Amino acid sequence: MTRSVPTFTGSVSADELGMTLIHEHIFVTDPELDLNMPHPEWDEQAMIERAVELLSELYEQGVRTVVDLTVIGLGRDVRRVAKVAARVPVQIVAATGCYAAEVLPPFFRLNGPGLVVDGPDPLVDLFIGDIEQGIAGTSVRAGMIKIASDAAGLTPDATRVFAAAAAAHLRTGVPITTHSHAASRGGSAQQDALERLGVPLDRVVIGHSGDSTDISYLRGLADRGSFLGFDRFGMEHVARDADRVRMLLQLLDAGYAGRIVLSHDAAVFSRVTPPSWRAAHVPSWHMSHLFDTVLPQLRAAGVDDATLQQLMVLNPRRVLTGTT
Repeated sequence: MTRSVPTFTGSVSADELGMTLIHEHIFVTDPELDLNMPHPEWDEQAMIERAVELLSELYEQGVRTVVDLTVIGLGRDVRRVAKVAARVPVQIVAATGCYAAEVLPPFFRLNGPGLVVDGPDPLVDLFIGDIEQGIAGTSVRAGMIKIASDAAGLTPDATRVFAAAAAAHLRTGVPITTHSHAASRGGSAQQDALERLGVPLDRVVIGHSGDSTDISYLRGLADRGSFLGFDRFGMEHVARDADRVRMLLQLLDAGYAGRIVLSHDAAVFSRVTPPSWRAAHVPSWHMSHLFDTVLPQLRAAGVDDATLQQLMVLNPRRVLTGTT
């Protein structure tokens, strides 16, 4: 196995990825709001120190790689995250993409083929540049592409982001992961769109699939080849962990262990759901929750170590590298 994966601290081989949390965030911010209406809980240096502490604890729990899916629209700042990455033993993978589930920022709405400022699509240039050259003038290259659609479905702007992601994937081979709306079976439309664009569906993670309790929907996504993101453990304000575990066990019993990845979609700091709110309302929504609570529950239900290795090591490695 030779294909390497870029991280903040250099490329690593597939075998070096180890146990991987494939859908997390270090810092979710809003640069314009942060400038004009600073959040009272944000202290950059304090949060860097907190991130170093938390990620070092993850290493002690066996984690070797964390994929940071913070992209355009979520306040991505790779220079800030690089300060964390340089001090922690876990490897952090950066992502490219655009979190625009319904409407793109004004620049992208006016710039591109056939638009007011006609020319090449800057989304495609952004995604490919982040992968091949480095993000924001740094040497940090993206190892995953993150895109989104939600309850409104694939709006014209979301469809354009999907097309740009497909173009970047077809050129670079970097995998695609999505934010999907499970309640409306949104992952199916995402698969349809990406398949039409030529993306092999086994190079796609349908994110937030674990929010669904519709077993036929989940099996349908997996049967088409995609990975199911059971990636919101601890996010009890969206769906119950008890339901996530129940659906996960059903899928494992049905033979889908090779098509599932586990994570939290948690953050060290998120402006959208700040630390005080999380502590009061979703105290289990953090990056250790799988190891503290969920994996012990799976073991108690009879899931063996080989299956957990599949979910936490082998499947993320297949996603990130395209190799088995």
